[in-house]
Amino acid sequence: MRPEDQQDVRRLALFSGMEQANFDELMQAAFLQRFPAQVQMIEAGDTPDFLYIVVEGCVELYASANGRETTMDLVRPVATFILAAVMKDSVYLMSARTTEKSRILMIPSATIREVFESDATFARAMVVELASRYRQTVKALKHQKLRTGVERLANLLLVMDREQGGTGTITLTTDKRTLASLQGMTPENLSRAFNTLKAYGVEVEGREIRLTEQEALRTLAKPTPLIDDPAV
Repeated sequence: MRPEDQQDVRRLALFSGMEQANFDELMQAAFLQRFPAQVQMIEAGDTPDFLYIVVEGCVELYASANGRETTMDLVRPVATFILAAVMKDSVYLMSARTTEKSRILMIPSATIREVFESDATFARAMVVELASRYRQTVKALKHQKLRTGVERLANLLLVMDREQGGTGTITLTTDKRTLASLQGMTPENLSRAFNTLKAYGVEVEGREIRLTEQEALRTLAKPTPLIDDPAV
């Protein structure tokens, strides 16, 4: 693996501070591969052979049942996915596929568990990572259960604006069908929600969205750090 690729991996808190010999052991067992868009990475119900790390591109985590399908998350660099299944050596609860050309680092699950046993810093980082993912899940559930569709969309736009520099102009990084699925909405309900938000200064043109009356939008959204602040 190229030194710059290892540096990208080191950016993950999961590997920060661990002993160099143990990090080298992980990297020697790892595979860094390029995948085109729409490649199936894992299937729900299978057991994990690897821990996956998105170095470039994007991976969609999704679930399906009874003829329905929903997007659970979009994983962007540099981030792991399916860590809990790897640690429990249990089946995947979600499936995953690339949404664009991606580079994925794959570390054998058995090696991850072996280094967990021998490197205390790595083990603590794993626990913190799993705890962070749990808190993200709680926030997502609160976002879904405590807000209407319009409120969810309004809060999402405010978060996206903050992440993209707070200029009041947002560029969607995914298609609207996937955006609707992430928010627990149908595409039709998403369209109606955008129409409702016109009265609050939300202007949509393709993938570009302008927020011209942010205070009015914020009053409607009622954001709270207990749901919307990633640092909490």
